[in-house]
Amino acid sequence: MKRLRKIEFGMIFVATAAISVQVSAADIVQTKKVEVQVETISDGLEHPWAVAILPDGAYLVTERPGRMRIIRDGKLSEPISGVPEVRHRGQGGLMDVELAPDFATSRTVYFTAATANKNGSGTEAFRASLSADGKTLENVKSIFAMRRFTSGNIQYGSRIAVARDGSLFISIGDRGDRDRSQDWQDDAGAIVHINADGSVPNDNPFKDGGKALPEIWSKGHRNPQGIAFDTADGKLYTVEHGARGGDEINHIEPGKNYGWPVITYGRDYSGAEIGEGTAKEGLEQPLYYWDPSIAPGGLAIYHGKMFPEWDGDFLVAALKFQLLSRMQRDSVGAFVAEERMFDGSYGRMRDVVVAPDGALLIVTDEDNGALLRVSRAPDGNG
Repeated sequence: MKRLRKIEFGMIFVATAAISVQVSAADIVQTKKVEVQVETISDGLEHPWAVAILPDGAYLVTERPGRMRIIRDGKLSEPISGVPEVRHRGQGGLMDVELAPDFATSRTVYFTAATANKNGSGTEAFRASLSADGKTLENVKSIFAMRRFTSGNIQYGSRIAVARDGSLFISIGDRGDRDRSQDWQDDAGAIVHINADGSVPNDNPFKDGGKALPEIWSKGHRNPQGIAFDTADGKLYTVEHGARGGDEINHIEPGKNYGWPVITYGRDYSGAEIGEGTAKEGLEQPLYYWDPSIAPGGLAIYHGKMFPEWDGDFLVAALKFQLLSRMQRDSVGAFVAEERMFDGSYGRMRDVVVAPDGALLIVTDEDNGALLRVSRAPDGNG
């Protein structure tokens, strides 16, 4: 991909439905189907992990060391108080953040973090209320924690997808211990499904706690860091890290086993084979896999108005090659082509979100991380 030109502004304001963006410069980039404009809304973030869009058009962002901030009119707030202590080591720290569907009235937010106890660390999810002035998290409550905390500081997951009924699907990594992904009495390597208060929904496949922990929805995952519903059909999807190769896109269904580490399209970092091959009866196949790995982060499924050319496509933030992968689908939903956008231009891409106006928001996981906005270029064409 070729970056065509940079447009310099003293200051501009892009105003769209409840979105006010203050930027100082923009890059015009030619993609396969359309010219896009890439603007830096804010930098100076330390390893930002996730972004959520507030109803007034401001942005709520997390930083892995344990800070949550608001970006409004290009200005970065002081850290929001009330964030619980996190385990900021290795891949751990403050991670995803999502708004409740009724946030406009309830001010409820959900977020995940690596936390610690005497046994080590693990993934935990919280709910809280964001104060009216945006300066404090109030009524912070833990609504889920892995039942087994262990040593090591890798592969926590963890993303949140909020279902239409307000329940939460949370992705949990295997914590670097691959065999845990096949232990159905262990939350590691699982997608868990809980109600907003942390209770177990009635439609969970193992609600009785027999074969598996009652919160488990699916197993056999390695380190899923992207999870999203397709609003067109309500289906749930993940993107997840493989080892050396074998990053996957999966369609998540209740009670299913997605194979790790029994089957995989990747190899160990030593080059050794993992498991029993690439397929086995009773284990699910990915919809798509990457080899070599792209190290996928967040996932968005595009149905916005700004880029009708991308309707239904998967957008995957990638760390390894510092890119945004656009996975094109055909009329039956099969992946037929991949476009790699922004290769190496902006840094490690950790999260991607579709804004109400159809623009994309991307956070870059760097020491000096940024929040980027990708919109249709003023003279763009399809």
